[in-house]
Parts: sequence; structure tokens; C-alpha cells
Amino acid sequence: MMNDIPIKSLGIAAVLLKKINNTYHVLLFKRNSQHLNNTWCYLGGGIEAGETAIDTVYREIREETGITELELYSANQFDQIFSPKENYIYIAPVFVGFVQEEQSVFLNDEHSEYQWFPFEEAKEVVSLPGNEEVLQSIENNFVKKKPLIHLKI
Repeated sequence: MMNDIPIKSLGIAAVLLKKINNTYHVLLFKRNSQHLNNTWCYLGGGIEAGETAIDTVYREIREETGITELELYSANQFDQIFSPKENYIYIAPVFVGFVQEEQSVFLNDEHSEYQWFPFEEAKEVVSLPGNEEVLQSIENNFVKKKPLIHLKI
């Protein structure tokens, strides 16, 4: 009899981009929580009852940054994490949000600080293995070339 490792898809991730001095920067947060405390990451959050992934990404961006004006795309990428303690694979769709230059960030208590990083630096700063590949894919497909209209939300 085979025992499968369960796959759970209970949340979303979002990479927010802003043009600063004609170069796209990535918004990263330093977590202030029990889970992954003091690690740098992009935005993530859990899907609540009755929500779609798209509902969740808009809500999480608003709650964690105060940002309400953005152009949103599916990155066609996924955050993937294996939890050795609970023996399951967590997978979350990643979204890309283009934020206007004048838009400010207002953190909630889930993060202790934030910073807009150039892509190369962001790939070095993110804490979880695999996050740098997600950022590289976003840079390749949303910054170095025009994003596919089919991925626009």
C-alpha cells in the first residue's frame, strides 16, 4: 500500500514591482511572525472561506501593504514548500502586481520592515530556496519582455 504525500494549496503569493529610476524593483518584507520570523520574502497569504485565489491576492495586498491600485497578472509560477514536520507539500499560485511609482506602502503587523530591491539584489535577499527562481522567471517574462495579455487579471 502506497502512502502519498498530501498536496495543499491553501494560499497565494504576490510579487509587487515598481519602477524606480527607470528600473523595476521588487517589494520584499521582513516577516514579524512565528512562521519564518525575520526572513525576507515577497507577499503571501491564506485563502479564506468563499474566496478565490484572485480575491485573496487583492485582499492580502491591501491588508499587508495598503496598496489598492495595481495592474495584476498571473505569474504562471508557483511557490512550493515541503513541510517535513507535517509531511505535506504546500503549493501556491504566484501573482505579479505592477504598482504606480507614487504609491506608498503601509505595513501591517505581519512584517517588521520592507524595502524595494533591484531584481539582482532581491534574488540574493529572499530567504526561502526556490524564491529566487520565481523572481528570475518574473524578471524574464514580465520585465525583460512585455507580459502576455492572457495572464492579465
